[in-house]
Amino acid sequence: QVQLVESGGGLVRPGASLKLSCVNSGRKVISSSAAWFRQAPGKEREFVAAISWNSAITDLADSVKGRFTISRDNFLSTVYLQMNELAPEDTAIYYCAANYKSPWRASTSPSDYEYWGRGTQVTVSS
Repeated sequence: QVQLVESGGGLVRPGASLKLSCVNSGRKVISSSAAWFRQAPGKEREFVAAISWNSAITDLADSVKGRFTISRDNFLSTVYLQMNELAPEDTAIYYCAANYKSPWRASTSPSDYEYWGRGTQVTVSS
């Protein structure tokens, strides 16, 4: 059984940085690709970033390119999302997801991910 637990969210001012972590317990994390999605109030869940099992492939949403970075440490079974230059429009619940069906991909589609965490709240406000 796979359990994903996110942490690192919080309330920050515009321009600040946060680093989210997602710990994967259960099945071997090296067998999966991973992604971050977010959902703001009243909006649909949207893709943020994805990474393949060996970090060879990454993808970022256009809205976060140049500000966010996704990385992973398979030894620690953890995926990270470094978020810099945060803006109010980044306010959302951030979800971690794992894809064991196609670990070589960095898919942007939520339907490709079988496992999801419960999310961590990120609020950017002055």
